[in-house]
Amino acid sequence: MLTFAQDKQDLQFKAELEKIFKSVHFIYLPKWLSAIKCLAGIFSAKPFQVLYFSSAAMRKKLAEILTTNNFDAVHVQHIRMSPYLANNKTIPRILDLPDAFSLYWERRKKIKRDLFKRIFESIEQARLLRYENVIKEFNLSLVCSAEDLDYLKQLHTADNIQLLPNGVDLTTFYPRDHDYSHNKTLLFTGNMDYAPNVDAVNYFATDIFPFILKECPDAHFVIAGQRPVSKVTALANEHITVTGFIEDLAAKYNTASVVVAPLRFGAGTQNKVLEAMAMGIPTVTSNVGFKGLGIQSGEGAIMNTDALSFADAVIELLRSETLRKTIGQKGIEVIKRQFDWDVITLQLENYFKQVAADRS
Repeated sequence: MLTFAQDKQDLQFKAELEKIFKSVHFIYLPKWLSAIKCLAGIFSAKPFQVLYFSSAAMRKKLAEILTTNNFDAVHVQHIRMSPYLANNKTIPRILDLPDAFSLYWERRKKIKRDLFKRIFESIEQARLLRYENVIKEFNLSLVCSAEDLDYLKQLHTADNIQLLPNGVDLTTFYPRDHDYSHNKTLLFTGNMDYAPNVDAVNYFATDIFPFILKECPDAHFVIAGQRPVSKVTALANEHITVTGFIEDLAAKYNTASVVVAPLRFGAGTQNKVLEAMAMGIPTVTSNVGFKGLGIQSGEGAIMNTDALSFADAVIELLRSETLRKTIGQKGIEVIKRQFDWDVITLQLENYFKQVAADRS
């Protein structure tokens, strides 16, 4: 494994990683240096997130590793790392995309934001639309959502893209004798410095939660996730709790009556929805990421797009223990059938065999 360390704390995980990988190599790239690279490339055609991870030290170490080892294929994680192997045709390469970033930025532009952010996001989206064609340079590119797959195939007329779903670790997220009788706790989980999550909890708190409180005055909204920014911590009041880092996220899911995921922009799939479904917790979600799950609304998660319909779905669940249990149990069935990592891992292995066979 060859990866970046953005601060010295990252290095403490090397020993654990060496239990999994034959060898582990860190390239130290502090955030301040990445910021300088972005400033230096302000007139570049490359997206800022690609410039952010540019590194001569990474290129040198990668060349050394490829020269001294004989690999069947290389797994390149994220479009941000694509420049390092896009032009290397001597070895099979899989580019694994967490989502279609051009779709992410297209949705993000629709959210009302200040002028400076809108200008920056328009520039970044335009750069990404051009740069995303890099997917054609790899033997195979993977996305985790059927929605993203269709979008990228149509946008870039690419025929080397396949689906690799996100999965759930069922040794961590599994049904824990959930008590469906309680009906007051609404839960949102995620890294709370991530823009789609920050927007989602603010949107829920201001546009959706008041409708719910009117009908269910005892309802309490819990925002659970590390690194909450000031726009998140400012939401805390008698009806809203901001927890910060949660050591046992599965246990926190089990305390929820309903999990909410009102994201307004993003792409890929929402892990928070998959994890809640795996534990049998009924979920109400927006359309972002839902189509890619390949399920119908009500199969563990109820999908609604506008604020009032979203609130109505939550209220209906809070009022009915039977409905909460029915929706929750359907989610467990879906996850076992479609999103178990053991099933998905076999699919990834087959993709590697495919590109390695093409080489031979």
